[in-house]
Amino acid sequence: MKKVLIVETNIQKYAGTNEATGLWLGESIEFIDELHKHSIEVDFVSPLGGFVPLDPRSMKYIDKSIMAIYSDKKFVREGLINTKKPEEINPANYSAIYFTGGHGVMWDFPDNKKLQEIALAIYENDGYILSVCHGIAGLLNIKDRQGNFLISGKKVTGFTKTEEILAGKLNVVPFLNQQAAEERNAIFQKKRFYKEFALKDSRIITGQNPFSVRAVAKLYIEELNICKPS
Repeated sequence: MKKVLIVETNIQKYAGTNEATGLWLGESIEFIDELHKHSIEVDFVSPLGGFVPLDPRSMKYIDKSIMAIYSDKKFVREGLINTKKPEEINPANYSAIYFTGGHGVMWDFPDNKKLQEIALAIYENDGYILSVCHGIAGLLNIKDRQGNFLISGKKVTGFTKTEEILAGKLNVVPFLNQQAAEERNAIFQKKRFYKEFALKDSRIITGQNPFSVRAVAKLYIEELNICKPS
């Protein structure tokens, strides 16, 4: 079975501030945890490769399952210290690409052409594009071979304006996910703030917020026909 490629941010602070941000840890680990239950392996990539900082606020939400993987030396080495560069990735090795969140992604995901090329190549090879929370930023500017935004006409979700207000970051983020998605003619859907919500349209699977990670993973697993009906 092919691996899943997990994309993480290299951004350490909000632009124009000294406030730390980075990967929302659970958005990587909870996804990995669900995939490992079905023996699906992962690789890690970031826009620059190498070190991935952690959003300190995400450390408040560590539970036993998160700590188990966070304590694993292989995860720390490959997923936080020595992530691959986009140039090192062969899209043919992956059945899906998954864009994690954390506010940092809003600065280094949207305009990374190489990551967009990798994602499109996976998608064109009957693979899946997944995201959760702010990770939708990685989907916004992916275009098909005809030059159309890939999310145009697709049902998607991501971190909402209400959630951004509640997070206290409305005035520091460079754009709003919902607005940016709708400007690209996506059909943005959402549920109540900070409630689990994930959806699939074609081979694009997106989750609304940090509490939607496992729902994204489970939708993907269902697509692979790994889960047997009860």
